[in-house]
Amino acid sequence: MRKPVLAFTLLATTLFSAVTHAGATLDRVTKTGVLHNVIVNDYPPFGFIDDNNQLAGFDVDVAKAVAQRMGVKLEVTAPGWETIIGGNWRGRWDTCICSMTPNIERAKVLDFVTPYYSSPAVLVVNKSDDRIKSAADLSNKKVGIGIGSSYETYLQKTLVIPGTKPIDFPFNNVQAIPSDEEVAFQNLALGPGVRLDAIVSDLATANARIKRTPVFKIVTELYAEPNWVATDKGDPEWDKKVADTIKSLRDDGTLAKISQHWLGEDITKEEQ
Repeated sequence: MRKPVLAFTLLATTLFSAVTHAGATLDRVTKTGVLHNVIVNDYPPFGFIDDNNQLAGFDVDVAKAVAQRMGVKLEVTAPGWETIIGGNWRGRWDTCICSMTPNIERAKVLDFVTPYYSSPAVLVVNKSDDRIKSAADLSNKKVGIGIGSSYETYLQKTLVIPGTKPIDFPFNNVQAIPSDEEVAFQNLALGPGVRLDAIVSDLATANARIKRTPVFKIVTELYAEPNWVATDKGDPEWDKKVADTIKSLRDDGTLAKISQHWLGEDITKEEQ
């Protein structure tokens, strides 16, 4: 919704502004002719290492489209999620088109420029599990989540996503087990309760895992999860350039085509 998004943008700018030289990132990209984007490489279909040992996925193709529209070359790296969300990039990277959901803590060190897709958080269990049918059934269970993900704060009952309705937390005493998501799904595949009882993940990512290894099932959607392009703090000129570019890619259907290619549906529509 537009008003909450605007409110979050103003909140992030007002409360968490950092002192840097305005235009520094824009100047660097313009002078070097290179856009440096970061992704997560274990998060298919958004970011992963393909059979040719290359970084690929929805986020990579969106970054390629952004770079092409800007008239610059693209370099993509995967430095690790905790490094990305820590901010203070010191000019190493220019954008995180990397499936990041905004929250107040992240907004202290990063600027959230514009949303580019939305895919809900879901609850995944082993296919043979008939104990867990909703979030309320997670009490006293072992739940896998990606390291540094918003899913951990969800299980801690502290997650607030600006611009979305309040999240319900109908569970208690959940044991959150952070790991690489690939490892989490490997553990869940061993059987219900062997190492994990469930996983909280993204709908599109969960569907990709199920397609590859059909021993899992999605039991319910948990909450809306908008994903934004993030940048290091303090360059409003660069943020506007990125936001305008994403808008142009949405307006001419480029984002929708990328989404259809990777997901079979358009998850890039702007919320009204």
